[in-house]
Amino acid sequence: MENFWTSNKNINGLSHFVLINETKEKGNINFLMVSVLDSEINLKITYEELVNSGNWHKGWINLPKHQSITEEYVIYKSSNKLGEIKEIFVNEDSAFNIS
Repeated sequence: MENFWTSNKNINGLSHFVLINETKEKGNINFLMVSVLDSEINLKITYEELVNSGNWHKGWINLPKHQSITEEYVIYKSSNKLGEIKEIFVNEDSAFNIS
């Protein structure tokens, strides 16, 4: 599976993500994606959403700065989101496991 992805829709103002974990839950494959620029912006999505929805492109698309980091990101960072930060756990077989 490709590790680098670009979202068609900004997620909290950012577009470029890395797939750092793959899990299986109730027979479904899920992926943990983390923003390249801000690890606080992470999400878990299904295989169907990542590969078949048309919302994601494999690899990183070179976008102008105003499209890859939007005003939505500035608003997100300026609001108090401390209670919403999720811990990120990387599987032993992840390409991003450095231990």
